[in-house]
Amino acid sequence: MSTRGHGPSSHLAARPEDDMERMEQRPTRKLRKLIPMFAPYKWRALTTILLMLVVTATGLAGPALAQVAIDHGIGDSNSGVLVLTVVLFVAAGLIGVVAGYWQTYLSAWVGERVLLDLRTRVFNHMMRLELGYHERVPTGRSVSRLTSDIEALEGLVSDGFTSLVVNGLTFVGVVVILFAYDWQLALLAFTVFPLLAAGTAVFRVTSARAYRRTRERVAEVLSVLQETLSGMRVVQGFGRQDHARSTFREANDAYREANMATIRLSGVYFPGIELLSGVGLAVILWFGSNRVLDGDLSIGVMVAFIGYMSSFFDPIQQLSQLYSTFQSAMAALEKILGVLETEPELADTPDAVALPSIRGDVDLEGVSFGYRPDRPVLHDLSLTIPAGTTAALVGSTGAGKSTLAKLIARFYDPQGGVVRIDGTDLRAVTQASLRSQLAIVPQEGHLFAGTLRENLAFGAPHATDEELLSALRAVGGDDMLDALPDGLDSTVNERGGGLSAGQRQLVSFARALAAQPRLLILDEATSSVDVQTEARIEHAMQAILPGRTAVLIAHRLSTIRRADMIVVLDHGRILERGSHDELMAVGGRYASLYGDWEAATAAAAGRAAPHA
Repeated sequence: MSTRGHGPSSHLAARPEDDMERMEQRPTRKLRKLIPMFAPYKWRALTTILLMLVVTATGLAGPALAQVAIDHGIGDSNSGVLVLTVVLFVAAGLIGVVAGYWQTYLSAWVGERVLLDLRTRVFNHMMRLELGYHERVPTGRSVSRLTSDIEALEGLVSDGFTSLVVNGLTFVGVVVILFAYDWQLALLAFTVFPLLAAGTAVFRVTSARAYRRTRERVAEVLSVLQETLSGMRVVQGFGRQDHARSTFREANDAYREANMATIRLSGVYFPGIELLSGVGLAVILWFGSNRVLDGDLSIGVMVAFIGYMSSFFDPIQQLSQLYSTFQSAMAALEKILGVLETEPELADTPDAVALPSIRGDVDLEGVSFGYRPDRPVLHDLSLTIPAGTTAALVGSTGAGKSTLAKLIARFYDPQGGVVRIDGTDLRAVTQASLRSQLAIVPQEGHLFAGTLRENLAFGAPHATDEELLSALRAVGGDDMLDALPDGLDSTVNERGGGLSAGQRQLVSFARALAAQPRLLILDEATSSVDVQTEARIEHAMQAILPGRTAVLIAHRLSTIRRADMIVVLDHGRILERGSHDELMAVGGRYASLYGDWEAATAAAAGRAAPHA
C-alpha cells in the first residue's frame, strides 16, 4: 500500500531542476520524447514530408534546366529544347508554389496541434503533482513552462522540422548533383568544409549553454513579475515600489544579457558562413572558368555548378539559423520535460480503491512527518477524532497544526505511522474519492475570476441555484447577496477583488457547505474577518458542523470553546486533549494559553471602547 514519498528525503527528491540537469547535452533523448506527440497526426505529417520532397525537387530543377537550355538549346541552336526547358521551368515553379503552400499549411497545422497537446499534457501533469511540489516551485516558474517555454518550441515544431527536411534534402541533393557534374570541381568546393565544420561545432557547444541561460532568465523574470503583482497590496502598503522596480530591472537586465550573449554568438558565426561561402564560390569561379577557357568544361555546366554552389551554402546557412532555433527550443524542452518527468511524490497505488461514503472517524497512529528530513514537524503523534466530532487544534505558531490538517486531507503522506478514516489507510484509497468527501476553508479563501455562481459551485459543479443560495444564506451571506446587483451572476475578480475580506470568507464557507462534505477542515477560517462577520459565521457553524467531522485550527475563543475536543500541540507533540472545561480544570498549557487569549481580547475590547 505504500506510495512514493515515505522516505525521509522524499520531499527533496523531486526537484525539477534535478531532472533538467540529468537531461543536459542529450538533445536526441529529448527529441525522442517529443516525436511520439506527432503520432495522432501521422498522415498529415507524412503528407507534409511528401510535399517537402516535391518542394526540394522543384527547387533543385532550376540550375539543371538552365544547363540544358544553355548547352543544348542556345549552344546547339535548338529552339525546341529551349522552349521545352522554359516550359519545364515555369511548370516546376508552379508546382513548387502549390506544394509549398500546402506544405507550409500542413506543417503549421500539425505543429500547432502538437503544441496544444503538449501544453495540455504539462498542465494536466501539474494537476497530478502534489501540493508540496507547488509549494516548492515558484508560480512564475510553472507559468513559464506553460507559456514562454512552449512558445520557444513553436519555431522548431511548426517551421523547424520543415526547414530541417527541405534544407537537409537540398544539401544532400546538391552534393550528389555536383559530383555527378564534375567530381574535381566538387572536391574543390568542399575545401572550406573543415573550417565550416569546426566553426559549427564550437557554435553548437557555446550556443547551447547560452540558450539554456536565456530560458532560465526568462523564467526568473516571470517569477518576479508574478510575485510582485500578486503581492501588490503589500508592496504598496510598505512603499516598496522602488525596491520592486529594482528587482524587476535586475531580472530584466539578466535576461537581456543572456539574450545578448546569443546575439553575439550569431553575429560571429553567420557572417563567418557568408565568408566561407564567398571563398568557396571564388575557388569554383577561378578553376571552373579556366577549364571553360581550355574547353574542358561547358558553359552550361559551369552556370549550373555556380547555381548549385549557392544552393550548397544556402542550406548550410538555413540549417545554422535553424540551429539557433533548435538550441532555444531544446533549452525550453528540457525544462518542460523536467516537469513531465517529475513523478508525483503522492500518488494512488495501482490497487487503490475508491473510499466509500464515510462516517468520519479519523485516526492518526504513530504519525511522524517533516518537510525536510533534518527538520521533523510531527513526532510519533497519535490522535483519534470520532465521527461527528469537532476537534480544535491549538498551539503556538510552528506547533504542527496546519501540517496535521494537511495529513488528514492527504496533501502529504506521513513518513512514519498511518492516517486512517473509518479504519481505512488513506494510502490505500484514491485521492479523488477522499477529496470528494471533504472540504477545506483556509485562512484566506481563494476565489477565482468569474461569477459568484461559479465560485460557489466550485466544489459542487452540479448544484442548483437554490442549493447555492441556500448555502450562502446558511453562512449569513444574505446582506452580501442583497448588496450584489446581479445576484449569483455578479462578477468576481481574480482572487476575489472587489469583495471585502469578510465577504470572500463567507463565499469560502458557502462553497464548502455547498459541497456537502463529510469531513470539514477550517484552517484559521475566521481569523481574517471582522467581529460582525465572525458572529455570523459562528452562528452558521452551529448549523454546519453537527453531523460532520470537523477539524478546526483557530485562535478565536468562541470557536475553540464550542469544540467537542481540544488538542493542544507543541513542537509536533500532543501535550493535552479534552473539552474546554476539562482542560481549564487541569490548569495546564491550555489554561495558560486561554488566559493569554482572554487578556488579549479584553485589552482589544478596551482599546475599541473609546471609539465606540
